[in-house]
Amino acid sequence: AMVFTVEEINRDATLLPGVRLGYRIRDTCSRYPWALDGALSLVTGGLSSCTDEKVVPLLIGPASSTTGIMLSSILQTLSVPIISFLASCPCLSDRTKFPTFFRTIPSDIYQARAMAQLAIRFHWTWIGAVVVNNDYGQLAIQMFQEEIRGKEICLEFIETVYRETVMTDARRIALTVQAATTRVILIFCWYKDAKEILLELAKRNVTGRQFLASEAWSTSEELLQELAISEVANGVLGVAIQSSTIPGFEHFLRSLNPIHRPNDVFLRDLWEMEFKCSPVLQISSFSNASLPPCSGTESLVEMKHPFTDTSQLRVAHNVYLAVYAAAYALHSLLFCPGQDSPPGKPNCTSPHHIQPIDVLQHLNKVNFTTPRGETFYFQGSDLTTRYDLVNWQKTPRGPLKLALVGRVDGFNLMLNESAIHWSTGLNQVPVSVCSESCPPGTRKANRKGEPLCCFDCIPCADGEISNTSGSLQCERCPPEFWSNDGRTACAPRQLDFLSFNETLGITLTTVAVSGAVVTTAVFVVFLHYRHTPMVRANNSELSFLLLVSLKLCFLCSLVFIGRPSVWSCRFQQAAFGISFVLCVSCLLVKTLVVLAVFRSAQPGSRATKWFGPSQQRGSVCLFTSIQIIICTVWLSVSPPNPDRNLGFQGSKVTLECAMASVVGFSLVLGYIGLLACTCLLLAFLARKLPDNFNEAKLITFSMLIFCAVWVAFVPAYISSPGKYVVAVEIFAILASSYGLLFCIFAPKCFIILLRPERNTKKDMMSRT
Repeated sequence: AMVFTVEEINRDATLLPGVRLGYRIRDTCSRYPWALDGALSLVTGGLSSCTDEKVVPLLIGPASSTTGIMLSSILQTLSVPIISFLASCPCLSDRTKFPTFFRTIPSDIYQARAMAQLAIRFHWTWIGAVVVNNDYGQLAIQMFQEEIRGKEICLEFIETVYRETVMTDARRIALTVQAATTRVILIFCWYKDAKEILLELAKRNVTGRQFLASEAWSTSEELLQELAISEVANGVLGVAIQSSTIPGFEHFLRSLNPIHRPNDVFLRDLWEMEFKCSPVLQISSFSNASLPPCSGTESLVEMKHPFTDTSQLRVAHNVYLAVYAAAYALHSLLFCPGQDSPPGKPNCTSPHHIQPIDVLQHLNKVNFTTPRGETFYFQGSDLTTRYDLVNWQKTPRGPLKLALVGRVDGFNLMLNESAIHWSTGLNQVPVSVCSESCPPGTRKANRKGEPLCCFDCIPCADGEISNTSGSLQCERCPPEFWSNDGRTACAPRQLDFLSFNETLGITLTTVAVSGAVVTTAVFVVFLHYRHTPMVRANNSELSFLLLVSLKLCFLCSLVFIGRPSVWSCRFQQAAFGISFVLCVSCLLVKTLVVLAVFRSAQPGSRATKWFGPSQQRGSVCLFTSIQIIICTVWLSVSPPNPDRNLGFQGSKVTLECAMASVVGFSLVLGYIGLLACTCLLLAFLARKLPDNFNEAKLITFSMLIFCAVWVAFVPAYISSPGKYVVAVEIFAILASSYGLLFCIFAPKCFIILLRPERNTKKDMMSRT
C-alpha cells in the first residue's frame, strides 16, 4: 500500500511537482531491538547508496503501540515525525510526552467507548474480559472500565494472556470462560492469541458465548477461515478499523510481477507459494533450488487470493492516508501558499534544506480531502474517530463471513440490529446479567461482598412504590395516598371511621341500645314498686336519677359512632363527661347518705339534718355543675374538631375528632376520676355497716369495676390505632355503665321480682 501510494503521488503533477518521493521498508518482526535498529538506520540514511538522494526523516509506522512509545520517546529529540497506521494506545495522544507522534488509526479510548456503548445498548451488565499483557490490552480494558463506571455494568473476571505462555494461558482462560456465568466475553488481544483461546474453547465444546472483538482480531481472515472455531466464534460482534477503497489499488496488485521487481523478496515468496516455481531467472542464493523456474506467464490478474481482495481495505487504507498526510505536509512546506513559484524561491523551502522540525510543523496543519470525499486533518496526534461494526456469520460452505452491521462516527453509534446473527442462533439479543432486573414494586438490595450487578429484589414496604424496573429505592407515597397491592402506584387512601354499617359499629350499637333498654326496664320496675320497702329504703329519688344518668351514659356512646362532624365532636365529649359525673354524683351522695344515716343512729348525732332530700339534690346539682362549667370552658376555648389522621400507616385515612386541647379532655376525665375515687373511698369505709339496706357494699364493688375500667382505658386509648381509639372509649363507657347497672340494681331487682317475701320493712330493718 505504501509503495502504491508513493508511486501514485509521484505521478501526480500537482501535489509535488518536480519532487519525487522515495521509500525504504524495514521489517521489525515484532521485536523491539529490531524496530529501534531499523528506525535509526532509516533516520540517519545509513542504507543510502546514492549521494544525490536527500533523506527526509519521517517514519510511517510502527504497528505496535509499545514500539511507538519507544521510538517516539527516543526520536523526539531529533524532532523526527512518526505517523503510525496501527498504534492505538490512548497514551500516545499526550502531546506533552509525544509531540512528534501522529497516527491514522483512532485511539483505543474510542474503541473501548464503542464496546461500552454496545454493552449498554444491549443491557449486558455481566461481562468477562480477556486482555493481552501489553499497553494495548491493559490500557484498553482500563478505558472500558472507565466508560462503564456508573452504568451498572460489572466485570465478572479479567484474564490476562502473555505472548510467551499463550498456550498455557489459553487453557486457563478457556476453563474460566466455561465456569463463568456471564455470556458476553470481551477480548482485547492479537489475532493469534484470540485463535488459541477459541481453539481451546472449541475443544471443550463451550458454545453460546457472545464475544466482543477488538479491532486487532475482529477482521482476521485467518480466524474467519478456521473451520475448527466456526461454531464457537459464530456471532462475534467486533469493532473494526474503518474499511475504505483505494482507487487503482486492485489493478496495481494484480499487475505485480517479480520479473519487473526482482528485488522484492515478498513477491518472490508469494510466487513460490502460489505457483510452485522459482521466479529468479538465474540460480542464486535467493532462489529455491527445489522448485523449477517460472515460465513468466504466471499472473495475479485472474487469481482469487486474499492478497488481491481490496473490497475491505483497513490497515492498508491507514497506510495510504499516512503517506498522503506526509505528502501534503511536504507540499505545504515546499510551495508558498497563494503563489505559483517553484520550490527554492524566496519564502519557500528548498527540497535540499528540509529539516525534520519543518515537516513536523506542517504535519500539524495538514488538511486535505480523501478520494472518498472525507476531510482529513490531525487533532493533536489523532484524527476523527470512525470505526466499522462487524459481525461473524455462518455460511453454507463452512467458514465464517464478515458482515458490516454498523458504524461508529465520533460519539455516535449506528447499528442495524436486524442484520446481526447472534451466537445463540436466535434473533433475540443474548442475555448476560448477574441478577435479573428488579420488576416494578421492588427495589435492589446489594449482596454483601458481591459486585453491584449482583443483587436481590426486595418488595417495597407498605406506603412505598417503585414504578420502574431496576429501582434503587422505593419512593414514599404522599400523605393522603397509599401503595396499591403491587407496590407500583399510589392510590388515594379510603376514608375510615367507626360506622353504623360495619360489624364493630353494629355490635357496639346493639350493646349500647340493650343497656338503655335494660336500664329503662329497671326504671319501670322501680317505678311500679316505688312504694315497697326495698325501693323506699334505698333513696328512691336518687335511684331514679341514677337510672336516668345510666341511660344517658348508654345513649351517649351512640354519639361516638358515625362520621365525625363539628357538632358531633363537641357534643359527644360533653355528653360523656356530664352523664358520668351525674351518675357518679348520685352514687357519691348515696354513699354520704348511708354514712349520715349510720351516724344519725348514734346518740346526739345531727348528721341527717345535713343530708335531707333537698341537700341531696343540691349536692348532685353542685357536682354536676362543676363538670358543666369545665365542658363549657373547654368547648368554648379549644373544642375538638373533625380531622384526618394520617399518622396511622395504612391504606385508609381515619376521620376522628382531634383533641385540640389535651388539657380540657384531661380535666373532664380527671374530675370524673376524682369523684369516683372519693366515692370508692367512702363506700369502702361504709361497707361493713350492719344494716340490710346498706348500699355501701354494692357501691364499693361497682366503683372498683368503674375505676378498673377507666384505669385500663388510658393505655388502651393511647396505643389503639385509627378508629379503634373511638371503639376503646365506647367500650369503656359501656363496660363501666353495665358494671354500675348490674352491681347496684341487679340484687334489688332480684329481691323485688323473685323474692318478694324479703321485700318487707322488717327485713330491711334487721341487723346483720
